[in-house]
Amino acid sequence: MHYKLAQIIFIFLLANFLIYGQTKNKQQSERDKMNENKLETATFGSGCFWCTEAIFENLEGVEEVVSGYAGGTVPNPTYKQVTTGKTGHAEVCQIKYNPGKISFEELLEVFWSTHDPTTLNRQGNDVGTQYRSVIFYHNEKQKELAEKYKKKLEEAKIFPDPIVTEISPFTNFYKAEDYHQNYYELNPGQAYCSFVITPKVEKFKKVFKDKLKKK
Repeated sequence: MHYKLAQIIFIFLLANFLIYGQTKNKQQSERDKMNENKLETATFGSGCFWCTEAIFENLEGVEEVVSGYAGGTVPNPTYKQVTTGKTGHAEVCQIKYNPGKISFEELLEVFWSTHDPTTLNRQGNDVGTQYRSVIFYHNEKQKELAEKYKKKLEEAKIFPDPIVTEISPFTNFYKAEDYHQNYYELNPGQAYCSFVITPKVEKFKKVFKDKLKKK
């Protein structure tokens, strides 16, 4: 009789333990999913924002890429104003990404691999402070990672010339005019897109094929 009672109690406790464990695991899984769905922001300038946007929007984990202007003193600048080089703004892309799918370090890897960070205020034929290589960090962790990554590249002498990438705190971002958004996707036949962006995107896709969005 006592044996049967003990057996019933054991089964009851075991059932409760399993239910508790399943509930706990489910709650943990839900928390992990919530954390994965919390998007973070990165802001990079690597020359013409048409090029930068065309690169980053292909990455798995990147949910949104918006072309715009950042780092200057003129509020709500127009493209025409920024092209003068007198606003202090750089052409940048603000990237919303899922840290559960792609890390800031991986974004930095793509950033430094898809433009020339050794040419001051210039990328190819695009010349001016608005085309500078720049990382606008949104928190101290991003600053730390960017500086550490830059130092490693310099120590490894990956580039023949010194890296001039600016690493500055994020202060402002102004979305560029609508016709600049998704420019490459909407205008693949445009001359600049055909001769400058397409070769860059094709090279990027070969090097980072394991990081691309699944079609």
